[in-house]
Amino acid sequence: MALPKFILGDNTNYPNAIYVIHTEFPRFIINLENDEVEWFEDFDAEDEKELNTETENAISQATAFYDSEIAKYED
Repeated sequence: MALPKFILGDNTNYPNAIYVIHTEFPRFIINLENDEVEWFEDFDAEDEKELNTETENAISQATAFYDSEIAKYED
């Protein structure tokens, strides 16, 4: 099965939280309520520099994805 790069998620136990799941490396879930990120990968010291750059890009893309999806509902 091919997964989309981003998936929206929510949980009734956390009614204010909105999650975006990033399914490609580096895989993570971000809570857009507080920008908390949970990684599904283990990183070593060599990965850290690349991770910082990739993290900024991926979080920006995740936020843009969310904005785009919400705009579709509003139309």
